[in-house]
Amino acid sequence: MITFEIKNREQSQVIEIPEGINLSLMEVLKASDYPVLATCGGMALCATCHVEIERGEDNIPAATDIELDMIDTLPDASDRSRLACQIRVNENLQGATIVLKG
Repeated sequence: MITFEIKNREQSQVIEIPEGINLSLMEVLKASDYPVLATCGGMALCATCHVEIERGEDNIPAATDIELDMIDTLPDASDRSRLACQIRVNENLQGATIVLKG
């Protein structure tokens, strides 16, 4: 199992996901009933799945130029900002803490 923490304004919750599910973090968040709009369907075009990696960012592959360009349009972006649609759920997320921003 892959275990990571999700934080939003109201709560913090640990999520456990089976290994090998081949989903993006955005898809897992939507399936877990988090308020992620994801209006572009995961194409890195809308930034409505904006998250911050609070812990574990060193294990997650670096953002692509397309993702970074979209993040640059966000007024509240930080150096820990990512788009959940561009992060694959795999062992790299083990132990991470992710804060919902979008």
